[in-house]
Amino acid sequence: MTAFETSLGVVVLLVVLALAFDFMNGFHDAANSIATIVSTGVLKPHQAVAWAAAFNVIAVFVFQLKVATTIGKGTIDPGIVDHHLIFGALVGAITWNVVTWFYGIPSSSSHALIGGLVGAAVAKAGFGALIMAGLLKTVAFIVVSPVLGFLLGSLMMLAVSHLFFRSTPGRVDRWFRRLQLVSAGLYSLGHGGNDAQKTIGIIWMLLLASGMAQASEPVPVWVIVACYLAIGLGTLFGGWRIVKTMGQKLTKLKPVGGFCAETGGAMTLFLATALGIPVSTTHTITGAIVGVGATQRVKGVRWGLASGIVWAWVLTIPASAIVAAGAYALSDFLF
Repeated sequence: MTAFETSLGVVVLLVVLALAFDFMNGFHDAANSIATIVSTGVLKPHQAVAWAAAFNVIAVFVFQLKVATTIGKGTIDPGIVDHHLIFGALVGAITWNVVTWFYGIPSSSSHALIGGLVGAAVAKAGFGALIMAGLLKTVAFIVVSPVLGFLLGSLMMLAVSHLFFRSTPGRVDRWFRRLQLVSAGLYSLGHGGNDAQKTIGIIWMLLLASGMAQASEPVPVWVIVACYLAIGLGTLFGGWRIVKTMGQKLTKLKPVGGFCAETGGAMTLFLATALGIPVSTTHTITGAIVGVGATQRVKGVRWGLASGIVWAWVLTIPASAIVAAGAYALSDFLF
């Protein structure tokens, strides 16, 4: 077998692993897109995942690849990227996703991937390999995205409450059962647009490192299509453990609350994707749901559960980075 054939085989295996992460991202984060619309009873679970998956894929026609560019060029030095580093990053991210899915913890697939890249890069070349400007922007949005989701969700809820003050509860419920289909679709659009691009960035880094693509060329169409389809399929299979946490345990939502949370979350995701910032859809919708719940009554939010979720957010990057560093070292040693 020639060196080229060996290299091609490794690249194919890593592309498959990256798409597996993308699928798991959709599977893990499906709860973010459908938890509110399922818990409010607007759609049945199988209908909700199909609705969300469709909009995940439609996002390919809406957003520019700014987030993919940030992942590919704005987190670690592209010059140190090799097969071992990509392997370590993906193993770190996938491991954290599996652990948090198993325990029903709504953590961030996005930050798991960032942590994986950081851990593998530091293991290979030290902290000098990190591009701090891009990483600090991403880390800042660990706080910014849930706070913005909280503010927009709560403001939407207050505005809707004011506009429909004289309407009967039955009429409000009927209206927002329809409108929640729109808000869930928009949120899923934002989810697909931001999250699918992270895997596009990883595969693009791999192709550049292997010499199978040039930085001056556009991202291959097959990479873009494969990543959006993978995240859509992942969403289609759903992550029911996390749906229960997000849609039922954190706070009790009615269709009007679900609409406000999803719209606030969608606005946050659209803004971040336009700016090229890889944010956590999990953080965003959690903040929006808490914001909606808090406008009704402070005790309406289970703050103990919310604080536990925040701890998972804090641990995501370091935990996935440690696993990624170990996976990189093992790959480099064995192969």
